[in-house]
Amino acid sequence: MPTWLLILIVGVVLLIIGVAVEAAKILIWIGIAVLVISLILGLVRRGGAKV
Repeated sequence: MPTWLLILIVGVVLLIIGVAVEAAKILIWIGIAVLVISLILGLVRRGGAKV
């Protein structure tokens, strides 16, 4: 399971439960940032392989 997905799931669970709402928000933003970075890196790798 990808790390970004794990972080996102933990953040959502914390947000739903209501425990440490600020920590959950931080985890969700970290998960989103990791997702975006991994998508960009994936596109760069694919683009580099075609050239």
